[in-house]
Amino acid sequence: MNAPVSRRSGGRSARRAARAAPLSQDVRPIRAGLEGGQYKPLTDRDMMRIHETALDALEQIGLADAPQSGIDIMTAAGAILGDDGRLRFPRALVEDMLAKANKDVTLPGRDAKHDLNLSGNRVHFGTAGAAVHMVDVDTQEYRDSTLQDLHDAARIADQLDNIHFLQRPMVARDITDNREMDLNSIYACCTGTTKHIGISFSDPAYVQDGLEMLYMIAGGEDAWRARPFVSNTNCFVVPPMKFATESCEAMEQCIRGGMPVLLLSAGMAGATAPSTIAGAIVQATAECLAGIVYVNAIAPGHPAIFGTWPFGLDLRTGAMSVGSGEQALLSAGCAQMHKFYGLPGGAAAGASDSKLPDMQAGWEQMCSNVMAGLSGLNMVYEAAGMHASLLGFCHESLILGDDLIGQALRCVRGIEVDDETLALDQIRDVCLGGPGHYLGTDATLSRMQKDHVYPTFGDRTSPKEWAEIDKPDLVEKAKTRKAEILSQTSAARFAPDLDKALRARFNIHLPQ
Repeated sequence: MNAPVSRRSGGRSARRAARAAPLSQDVRPIRAGLEGGQYKPLTDRDMMRIHETALDALEQIGLADAPQSGIDIMTAAGAILGDDGRLRFPRALVEDMLAKANKDVTLPGRDAKHDLNLSGNRVHFGTAGAAVHMVDVDTQEYRDSTLQDLHDAARIADQLDNIHFLQRPMVARDITDNREMDLNSIYACCTGTTKHIGISFSDPAYVQDGLEMLYMIAGGEDAWRARPFVSNTNCFVVPPMKFATESCEAMEQCIRGGMPVLLLSAGMAGATAPSTIAGAIVQATAECLAGIVYVNAIAPGHPAIFGTWPFGLDLRTGAMSVGSGEQALLSAGCAQMHKFYGLPGGAAAGASDSKLPDMQAGWEQMCSNVMAGLSGLNMVYEAAGMHASLLGFCHESLILGDDLIGQALRCVRGIEVDDETLALDQIRDVCLGGPGHYLGTDATLSRMQKDHVYPTFGDRTSPKEWAEIDKPDLVEKAKTRKAEILSQTSAARFAPDLDKALRARFNIHLPQ
């Protein structure tokens, strides 16, 4: 009586082992850069109306608080400085700068296998944010985030197939000097992953030091400019419709230093942006169009990401609602506007209002990640690990998010319809003299890896089997995987002579 069970268990174990083996890129069912664009919450007429309204806002309202350098740059290009100090942008100027904008951006990784092609509807998922807390899954408490936490997040992200880039997800609160925090954040990320990295500068005075560090890491300024593997995440506006003076000054230096920029407009719908979804998209679009003028007036064709990041607000309490359906619609609608202009774009999706990696986090993260992917969003920021409405980050949730994003990417890939997938020959063979089922057929076995995404941590056992293997817990599995990753030497670590030179030039806080 035990023999059938043994055979079934052995076959299942063999299948699990096969699924655990790394797959070549041509076999993998999902990968970075899958084409989205299937989901379109906005009609063509809707997009045209948003575009025209954004142009009206730029012409009639404009933006305040540009630095003097920015005023000089943009007025020389054709912007108009009003008596009220606001810069206004004629339609013709915006159209001219859109024509000059880089529409075929590739963000390099330190390792070329991680390069991100942002053309068309290619979708990439990654981290982002400026969380100030870490989630301790053992105590269910929040504590201040540290530089080591940031470095560990980079090392974990480097090992996750479905996390395609690392934008700094948390602030190193244990470094009180802002210059040292900025420089150590670059170091911690770059020694943790060879994927593309996004960083911020807290003061324009620190940009040149940051560029010097990156030139050293790249092997010289020319090598850096050829493959800038770090981009500047720049909140160049303070919604509604104001430039962030110091951030703009930092952006100008980053552009001249060869660093790609993310033009980030992060209004709060109902607070610093209109409460309607369409209105929030209009304002974010207008602000980012002003950024396109700014960037291309400095350096035509400089790589810039159209970063419309409007966030939702719970109007009952004033709390952020990043895990809501409204947030998912905001980001999907923004992705359509990116395609309307033919520009590489990014928005936020995948963050949760839940404080822990629980069921609420799961439904919130999946909803917006799937919708963002289906909309063809090039850069899906905050896609994993982010909790408490962007206040907390969780390493274990980052690991579990890799599984979740894998399923989202399978939705993005969609349904292929051709002679082979329509499967008439299979149906004929099985039904006419065949076994009457498709289990174990050559056709089924040959496509089981190509067509299906198998979760690493998600559990598909029966209740009986689940009990027999001691009822494994998702978070416990993630803790084990985290320990495995962090027990290994980082593949992104610097050569000893480079590390020594960096430590001699900068005050690096991470231990050797």
